[in-house]
Amino acid sequence: MTDMADVTDATTLADGPGEIGSGRPDVRAKEAGAADAGGKGPGAKGDSGGGTGRRWNDGLIARHAFGRKGAAGAAPTVGVEGIDENDGTAASTEVHQPIGGTYEGPLRVRLDALRELVGLSRTRIEGTTLTEAGRVLDEASTRQRLSSRHTVVAIAGATGSGKSTLFNALAEVPISEPGLRRPTTSAPIACVWSEGAAGLLDRLAIPGRLRRRPLAGGDGDEELQGLVLVDLPDHDSAVVAHRDQVDRVLALVDAIIWVVDPEKYADAALHERYLRPLAGHAEITFVVLNQIDRLPGEAADQVLDDLRRLLDEDGMALGEHGEPGATVLPISALTGQGVGELRELLGRFVQERTAAARRLSADVDAAASRLRSVYVSDGRTGLGERSREEFADRLAWAVGAVATGEAAEREWRRNAGRACGTPWLRLWRWYERTRTPGGGVPRAEVIVEDELTARQRVEQAVRTVAEDAAAGLPRPWAQAVREAAVRGAVGLPEALDELAVSAGPPSGRPARPAWWPAAVLAQASMTLLQIYGGLWLVGQIIGVIQPGIVPPVLVMLAGIVGGPLVEWACAAAARGPARRYGQDAERRLREAAAGCGRAKVLDPIAAELMRYREVREQYSTVSGLTR
Repeated sequence: MTDMADVTDATTLADGPGEIGSGRPDVRAKEAGAADAGGKGPGAKGDSGGGTGRRWNDGLIARHAFGRKGAAGAAPTVGVEGIDENDGTAASTEVHQPIGGTYEGPLRVRLDALRELVGLSRTRIEGTTLTEAGRVLDEASTRQRLSSRHTVVAIAGATGSGKSTLFNALAEVPISEPGLRRPTTSAPIACVWSEGAAGLLDRLAIPGRLRRRPLAGGDGDEELQGLVLVDLPDHDSAVVAHRDQVDRVLALVDAIIWVVDPEKYADAALHERYLRPLAGHAEITFVVLNQIDRLPGEAADQVLDDLRRLLDEDGMALGEHGEPGATVLPISALTGQGVGELRELLGRFVQERTAAARRLSADVDAAASRLRSVYVSDGRTGLGERSREEFADRLAWAVGAVATGEAAEREWRRNAGRACGTPWLRLWRWYERTRTPGGGVPRAEVIVEDELTARQRVEQAVRTVAEDAAAGLPRPWAQAVREAAVRGAVGLPEALDELAVSAGPPSGRPARPAWWPAAVLAQASMTLLQIYGGLWLVGQIIGVIQPGIVPPVLVMLAGIVGGPLVEWACAAAARGPARRYGQDAERRLREAAAGCGRAKVLDPIAAELMRYREVREQYSTVSGLTR
């Protein structure tokens, strides 16, 4: 059995008011043995701390704190959270696992949308831009795994504002040491009203030696059950490390109590660095005007009204007339004026157990606000039909589709002229071709512009369609569209050159219309009439045939006049088929060029625009925008 000397040794390990022992395993064993032997362990019936009979087996013993006397006349004890400050493991023989919560309703939908938004944007947006959103997701996941039965509230304020005094007044025991020396609070100190908050305190990096319990009997105080109150260093401390701790803890707590005094309530450092950026967190914010006992007459009301005005200018909604917003309250932590009302408001706030979800929802709002510029467009976005048509026209011009169609039309008409023209005219054309070296009329070939000119036209077409598609998009997405177009344009001029050959007019003579044989027969008949009339006339001249000049001349004239008429009629009839043939050649080349441009440039652009529409929908869900 452990003797009382061991108990004395274990108890003297504490080295200050309200502080705990070293947390060594052997000391904890001695303390536990002493408590079992004497029946006077912390929280046991009949102890001098005025406990309720329910033991809190944290395995650590705190020294007596100076304050209100317990039931037996002894000073009430100040408990601590049951965590070993050396390794963070539970020191209790009875392990209490924190029970995490779940996010339901709109908050869960918004978190899922934010996670999807970050995933879709990682390759399009700089990582630094998504840092805050990633932090919110990480904190949401971490907070969900921790106790949902506790609400972490930080008390923050400037030097000399009285936040430590208020901290002690709420705990009803002097835990945080106030004083004239500045800064007084050098590290966050936590007071826990119920067990199971070890994980939350570990998250705040508050060591075991700075974890306290309120006045003995406080764990039976129903109105503050689940409260974890944290006293922070001064936010305007001259020590940079203190300010860093304030910023770190404020980003993790569920709610904040800002303590201001009549002298510094309008301090620009407070409003510009904290209250204005946290204006969206009004529902989890308490602003208390401390030290009102120093203000005579109506001065307290005037200062309070001015404080409300400053908060309104900061954009922080005030919870007046039943509306959601920040709570503004005048108190005097030293005299206790208003502390009871604050304690009551804080108790109702804690028992709602919605502070963590409210804080997280406000963080999502803040992250969405920071991301607005990279997701919300200035106007209507997308690639219109007109832009697509203009892009196809530019590619068709670059590949020579128009010139190819015109050449095909001329070729068709030339073939018609050769087939339906008079023999004498065809003979004359043949004679002219034989007299002119290289004068043969070759088959019309595909006309393609100079390579450099065609390449420039293609590049211009790509740049134009990329700018049209990127118009109105936020900068990261506009850049992604341009890059997709540039990547797709690689090899596009060469592909168009190949199309100009493969998709041009077919080799050989064009197909002839149905009336073509009749026209050829009519032209042959006119030629025969000329020959017949000529032979008839020659026969009369040489005396073989009976003289009569009029009939053979009329026959010859019919053939001579009819031949050109047939040729003219065929040329007129050939205009329509020739035009259609040329248009068909132009259309095939235009469609081939448009298909190539669509596959290489328009489809990648459309994919980027589709991704943007997806992230835009997710952002609308994250920000709570109605569509």
